[in-house]
Amino acid sequence: MSDSQLDPVALLASLVLEDGATWGSRAEGWQWSDAGAFFDRSGDAPRRHFNLRGRGMSKSTDAGGYGLVSLLTEAPVRSRSHLYAVDGDQAAIVTDAIGGLVQRSGLGALIEVTGRAVTNRQTGASLAVESSDGASAYGLRPWLSIVDEMGMWPSTDNHRALWAAILSGVPKVPGSRLLCIGTAGSPAGLGAGAWQAALASPAWRTSLNPGPAPWWTPEDVDATRASLTASEWRRLILCEWAQGDDALTTAEDVEACIRPGSSTLAPNLAHTYVASLDVGTRRDLSAFAIGHSEQRAAGRVVVIDAVRYWRPGKGVEGRVDLSAVEATVLRLCREYSVARLRNDRMQSEQMTGNLAREGVHVQEYVFSAAGAARLARSLHVALRDRAVSLPDDEEVRSEAQTVRMVETGPSTVKLSNPPGTHDDVLTAIGMVVADLVEQPELGPGSVSSPARISMAAYRAGAAQAPAGPQLGNPAYRLRATRGVLADLAKAQREQTAAMRRAGLGLVVPGSANDPARVRRRSRRSRRDVAAVRQPVAHERGCDAAGGDDNAPPLGIGGGALGRA
Repeated sequence: MSDSQLDPVALLASLVLEDGATWGSRAEGWQWSDAGAFFDRSGDAPRRHFNLRGRGMSKSTDAGGYGLVSLLTEAPVRSRSHLYAVDGDQAAIVTDAIGGLVQRSGLGALIEVTGRAVTNRQTGASLAVESSDGASAYGLRPWLSIVDEMGMWPSTDNHRALWAAILSGVPKVPGSRLLCIGTAGSPAGLGAGAWQAALASPAWRTSLNPGPAPWWTPEDVDATRASLTASEWRRLILCEWAQGDDALTTAEDVEACIRPGSSTLAPNLAHTYVASLDVGTRRDLSAFAIGHSEQRAAGRVVVIDAVRYWRPGKGVEGRVDLSAVEATVLRLCREYSVARLRNDRMQSEQMTGNLAREGVHVQEYVFSAAGAARLARSLHVALRDRAVSLPDDEEVRSEAQTVRMVETGPSTVKLSNPPGTHDDVLTAIGMVVADLVEQPELGPGSVSSPARISMAAYRAGAAQAPAGPQLGNPAYRLRATRGVLADLAKAQREQTAAMRRAGLGLVVPGSANDPARVRRRSRRSRRDVAAVRQPVAHERGCDAAGGDDNAPPLGIGGGALGRA
């Protein structure tokens, strides 16, 4: 195709989106303006475009649409275009968007989409996904360069070299163009400098369209705001080059989350407890926390039932007594029947190995960049929304007011403590919070004893029915007290605490977990196979045995309760 055959903007408008509607029927005024400017081929039209948009405002779809339409209508034969992003996964979002547009719009005969390239089958013009390697970008002669989410690019030597290579490649090919599209980031990042330079240069066309996206519902806006920090909201939604949040929370939020006069809550078997352990020996504290989640009138709240911490001894050789830490952790895990103990394996591998051998379920909390960010965000949101109940403890109060949340990369944060302070107790609390907020909210449940149910039913039947085959019938009571319910009650009495901690089930005679029953069923299966070969002998055997081999197994439905 060529521009004489089809108008690029008209083709863009006809592309089919995920909901089945066309791009033109869904596009807002600012999308039409950006598209018209990008495909403007008048002599004085800028060849460099920087579109800044809020999150969810069709950045990847529009960038993919521009690239696809360019390949179909304008890209010279065997020309090479390139797509850059902060990493390969981010760039793949745009190529996935192109693949969806091609499939839904019926363009598969004209366009070939692979994992790292989009190619016009007739002309050989291509759009390739490039690595974020600055050195390899030099020497390329791009007809079109698309830079996705440059606000997320770190300000490293490699990415600065990559950006220089992209900029210097525009004049190499007559009529070539450059499109930067994304949202804002840190004012210290590479994208902020590029945006300011574009604003000041007549060679660039810039457009700024902050969010929230016009098609978001009020519920979408509220949910997104709740999941972002204040600076992230300003960057990702309002398109402001904002500095990252520093303070984890405010002193007012901390005091609102403290339970006055309450340092430790007693165990309650109605709750499922999660514990965490952050081990330090010389400079840091060793901290331990236990908590549970409960539903209150204001919403879901993570309750920190108890915290314990140990300081290193004084002097050069001062250390935390790890044997005391291990003994206390084991005792409290047993008292609270802790479901799992989260820990940093690199700091406490030997201790947690000992605890695991004592029956504590240990589950590592991986402190990767993503794990540290999840912990910091979960704790920040819980404190901000006052959805955590903290013990009245001076160390907890002090750390919550002094610990900072710092950026380690684009949209990546972690907890950090100023010199002379600690963050160990808050880290332990954060592991509990991060674990519990990821768990689904469950409704109320109950555990009952079949033996007690049968006796209650018997008493009710005895009081209401004078005679007859009802629940009060003496024959029913005889069967119930001597049958499988009595066996179950006996098995429950004989189960030890160690068996319950190890998760061992009850072995009830005649039930599905009775090994003797499994052996009997195996013998019956072998006899059934023999019966197929000798049916006459099997029938005689059943007559002689009185049909016992075909009787249902012992249980609620066909065991002692079902026989006179």
